[in-house]
Amino acid sequence: MTRIPYVNLAIQWQQERDHLLPIVENILEGGQYIGSKEVDNFETEAATTFQVGHVIALNSGTDALVCGLVAVGVGRGDEVITPPNSFVASTGAIVHIGARPVFVDVKPDQNINPRLIEKAITKKTKAIMPVHLTGRMCDMHAIMEIANKHNIPVVEDAAQSAGSALDGKTAGSWGEVGCFSAHPLKNLNACGDAGFVTTRKKHIAEKIRAMRNHGLVDRDTVAQFGHVSRMDSIQAGILQFRLSRLQTVIKKRKRHAALYREMLDDHLVFCPPDMPGESNSWHTFVVQIDRRDELRSMLAERGVETAIHYPVPIHLQPAAEQLGYGVGAFPEAERQAKRILTLPVHQNLTDDEIQYICNLVNQFVATQCA
Repeated sequence: MTRIPYVNLAIQWQQERDHLLPIVENILEGGQYIGSKEVDNFETEAATTFQVGHVIALNSGTDALVCGLVAVGVGRGDEVITPPNSFVASTGAIVHIGARPVFVDVKPDQNINPRLIEKAITKKTKAIMPVHLTGRMCDMHAIMEIANKHNIPVVEDAAQSAGSALDGKTAGSWGEVGCFSAHPLKNLNACGDAGFVTTRKKHIAEKIRAMRNHGLVDRDTVAQFGHVSRMDSIQAGILQFRLSRLQTVIKKRKRHAALYREMLDDHLVFCPPDMPGESNSWHTFVVQIDRRDELRSMLAERGVETAIHYPVPIHLQPAAEQLGYGVGAFPEAERQAKRILTLPVHQNLTDDEIQYICNLVNQFVATQCA
């Protein structure tokens, strides 16, 4: 039977083995596994790639959010405006530092609706945290206009958007900070947990650099109590290599997304169109369709692995009960949660595999309308 995995890290390893093994071997032979030149080199090259002055390497995208929020001044009792349809880490980071997430509903493209942001602002609002979901950029022009009007810092959750851009300006370079994940499933992926923060401001970079390493100024001086969130040398070395291939990865994903859009029945399968000036990195290819669960089961029976990002909005999770939201609070996000389906879009798909998936989806929707 045909089998098409949602991701295929084994093929990536086969393709990169001859490059990665010497990198790992050199690091192990050198004996410096933390705070090495590999981390410095990755930060320098990433700062150029993401069009910012500073990159701070951390051990996860979640820590990037926590450190980014703290660095712009968010603390206990403050409010952060964000959408309810992200991965739980987005909200978890806000709650972790004692702040309160204030959710705002989304547009048909799954990204936060700027028209709803301003009325959610209160005296306690200390940050706006848009999420570039699926690799698609939020409407940053509108968001930055609101943020500048009210003098509120923007913390970009760019975990899914490494390499995305809007009008030539990269994800992570619009707000005060950009927070990235380099989890193995991301376009720019480590071989374990990793993340990083981008910023144009030196004082923010210095604050996060201290925060990630216990708050140490030197080996024996603690200026503030911090965290342990250092990217290790092996992940930095791997990411430095893969950073050089990021645009090739994105180019292939863009081609696969274009094939899907060409082959799928767009009357019954909705994929949000691109905004003018948008360059989507296609971390995921998400369609919206009726009878989603039935379609997913059928695809699984025929060897196609899919995912749902995310079937339960954050405000309806058991952990969010304390926030006081309920069913119907964010109707667009709730409606989408019942219809979204993520199809494979990884860079190692073949045209025949995409054609196979599209044929199955089109057959399903044709039967649905019969």
